[in-house]
Amino acid sequence: MPRKLTATLIMSTALLGACASIAPQTKTTSEQAGTARKYQEAITLAGRLSVQYQKDDKDEAIHGSFTWKQNRDRSSIAILSPLGQILATIEVTPDNATLIQSGQPPRSAADVDLLVTQTLGWPLPVSGLRSWLQGFANDSNNKAYIASASRNKVTTRDGWHIQYPTWESDQQTPAQDRPKRIDLERQTEQAGKVAIRIVLDSWQTP
Repeated sequence: MPRKLTATLIMSTALLGACASIAPQTKTTSEQAGTARKYQEAITLAGRLSVQYQKDDKDEAIHGSFTWKQNRDRSSIAILSPLGQILATIEVTPDNATLIQSGQPPRSAADVDLLVTQTLGWPLPVSGLRSWLQGFANDSNNKAYIASASRNKVTTRDGWHIQYPTWESDQQTPAQDRPKRIDLERQTEQAGKVAIRIVLDSWQTP
C-alpha cells in the first residue's frame, strides 16, 4: 500500500476515535426539563394557601388565598381570607420589609422572615419562596437544586422540608412543566410543627 494512502488511513482513524470520545452524551428527559426551565426574576403568581401550626399548645389553622408579584428589586405579597378580605400585605426590598395588617400600623424590619413570624405568629419563608415557588432551592449542603416531577423533594439550608407533588404544563412554554402544589414543613420553637400547603392557580411572566 502506498505510504501516502497508509498515512491518510491512520489519520482518518485517529480523527474518528477523537470525535467519538468527545461526542456529547444524551441527556435524560428530566435533565432536559431541568436545564430548559429557567428562573424568572419577574413573575406574578396567585393561588391558595393553608397553614397548620400551634399556638399555646393548641392546633391552629389558616386557610385563604394569596397574590405574589416580584421583580428584581421588590416582592409584593397579599394574604387574603376565604372571603377575599386582605389579612396582610408584605412589601420587600433589598434593604427593608414592611408588613401591614388591617387596622394596625405598619411594621418594618430588615429581616422579612423574622418580621412575618413575629407579627403573624407563624413563619412564612418569604425570602426562600422567591425561588421555591418556581422549584429552585439550595439544599442542606448548599448545592443548587432544581425540582422536577421525578425529583420532587428537598430539605433546605434552614431546615424547611419541601415537596412538589403536583405539576402542570406551562401554557406560555408548553415544553416545560411547572410546580402546581408545594408542601412545606418545619419544626419551629415558636409555632411547633408548621405545615404550609400552596396551590398555584395562575402564573404570569412579562
